[in-house]
Amino acid sequence: MELEQILSNGLAESGLVLDARARAQLLDYVALIVKWNRVYNLTSVRKPQDMLTRHILDSLVVLPHIVGPRVLDVGTGAGLPGLVLAIARPEWDVVLLDSSNKKLRFVRQCVTELNLDNAKVEHIRIEDYQPEAPFNTIISRAFSSLDEMHKHCAPLCATDGRILAMKGVYPLAEIESLSDPALVIAAHTLTVPGMDAQRHVVELRPN
Repeated sequence: MELEQILSNGLAESGLVLDARARAQLLDYVALIVKWNRVYNLTSVRKPQDMLTRHILDSLVVLPHIVGPRVLDVGTGAGLPGLVLAIARPEWDVVLLDSSNKKLRFVRQCVTELNLDNAKVEHIRIEDYQPEAPFNTIISRAFSSLDEMHKHCAPLCATDGRILAMKGVYPLAEIESLSDPALVIAAHTLTVPGMDAQRHVVELRPN
């Protein structure tokens, strides 16, 4: 199946609407991952079709749970989910933060080539980051534990903001290990078109 068709089918199945420019940017982003992956080893996923499902659609399905306009992607790696969110919602300001400069070189190149004026790259550890203003949503696909994520992200979040942790199987042990279980607002089950694996996003209040 052509990549354009996989993307169109996935968006339709998820009930998401993106304009032609955003769709083209997402496909260009996949092409950039394929090109850079040979040297930078950005992802273990090798086929463009699988990248579209396991990275792009996987990032898009969290959109209904995100509040803008200020969004922080912690530990963005190759730009996931932050670059996808910046493409899908050009009216948001998305900050892509990571301590690995190797992968951020790729992310910066994507921001330039895809003309993403609303995406900003920060090469810094989350512990040392001091943003100019708090964020409405802080999200991560790769944080070690919910407890650690909350500890480092809560100070950067607006008082009425939310912290979202993208997970695979329902992270019961992590939720039970939280210093305060009442921090969990909800754990949403995500359905990623074309993926059989379990996906969840855990929503935490900042305080």
